[in-house]
Amino acid sequence: MTSVRILLAEDDEIMRITLSDHLQKNGWQVDEAEDGRQALEKIKTEQYNVVISDIRMPHATGFDILEALQKAAVPTDIIFMTAYGSVEDAVDCLKQGAHDYLIKPFDMDDLIIRIKRILEMQTVKARFIALQDCCQQFHKPIIGSSKSTQDMHALINQVAASAATILISGESGTGKELVASAIHYNSPRANGPYVRLNCAAIPEGLIESELFGHEKGAFTGAEAKKTGRFEMANGGTILLDEIGEMPLNLQAKLLRVLQEKEIERVGGTKSIRVDVRILCATAKDLADEVKRGTFREDLFFRLKVIPLVVPPLRERRGDIPELCDHFIAELGQGETAITLSKDAMDVLLSYDYPSNIRELHNIIERLLVLQPGETIQPWNLPADLTADVPQSSGHSLLLAAAVAQAEKSCILRALQKTGGKKSEAAKLLGISRKNLWEKMKNYSI
Repeated sequence: MTSVRILLAEDDEIMRITLSDHLQKNGWQVDEAEDGRQALEKIKTEQYNVVISDIRMPHATGFDILEALQKAAVPTDIIFMTAYGSVEDAVDCLKQGAHDYLIKPFDMDDLIIRIKRILEMQTVKARFIALQDCCQQFHKPIIGSSKSTQDMHALINQVAASAATILISGESGTGKELVASAIHYNSPRANGPYVRLNCAAIPEGLIESELFGHEKGAFTGAEAKKTGRFEMANGGTILLDEIGEMPLNLQAKLLRVLQEKEIERVGGTKSIRVDVRILCATAKDLADEVKRGTFREDLFFRLKVIPLVVPPLRERRGDIPELCDHFIAELGQGETAITLSKDAMDVLLSYDYPSNIRELHNIIERLLVLQPGETIQPWNLPADLTADVPQSSGHSLLLAAAVAQAEKSCILRALQKTGGKKSEAAKLLGISRKNLWEKMKNYSI
């Protein structure tokens, strides 16, 4: 933990100076308070990792400091110092939420050890909260009411209650991570940790340490023991995303975890029991990878206990209007929302989306940033969307869109050439000024 700050509240000057010197030798920043009132003032304006305080001091007691910290709801732990005759007070403080207490006189090294333990626990808590926040980002609803999506919802609800390993497959951008999240949060493990690892995003030399952790000194740079993702997920669920990218040597170790429910840290000598449900996701055809020799056949069949295929967006076009509404509401953040004209929606419904839902999300985000008006017309959509729409699909709007786009370009060039003077631009275009004004309003120029 960097920039550790400690508040030392002690009315005995010699004791305070001695303690402060020892604490600062560990590289910690120490603020001193000579009585309870000074300590309370400092807590109001500064935030500390640890407060070390005598219980009985002039103007305010340790109980007052503890109460102030609890009201402020700050992540600060407090250690009390007390004379032998005040042990009952210290015990009362512990019952009210203090972290620890020491009886005077005490060993300085003992105090240092206790502080280091507190700091380590604070680091773990901070990482856990960050991990929870990260995972909550993936706990989003699966949007859509098409038959394909409803069938997928039904299967998710059916498999969530089991402890079986599930292989989630589908093209890139279909929402496999959302499916995995839905399985976890609808399962009996919903209150346990949900840990996610993208096997394609981590260098091959580091992925084993990420999965299983390592012991101090296991390899160059391993300056401290590291807890792996499997240990973090104990009692919960782990998602191994892009499992097809996992190196062959680690596939064998993953197979052992599935069979034995045990892991071994890199550089470790003992097995560690883990209770983790494993979900895997892949955009690759693992059966083909088995044939190529890049994926173990025994692991493939072990993972494929329950296969779940997420259909591409082109096979559930009925979800597109709902997805558009969802993305507009999500990305618009309460600002004036855009609407899609029927013709624009027809274009979106006809497009095949090679990158699936992720591509539709990007299209809506682009429209919100570059929106020419409150209503989106076909000519406002990216050109590659209309290029692939088949002419036989009944979209006579394509000719109108092309004409409208050309007309808008001519108007913009005329305005640019005349320096924005509408009367002169209308003459160049061969139309009336009123007609030009109407067209500019229509095209949101």
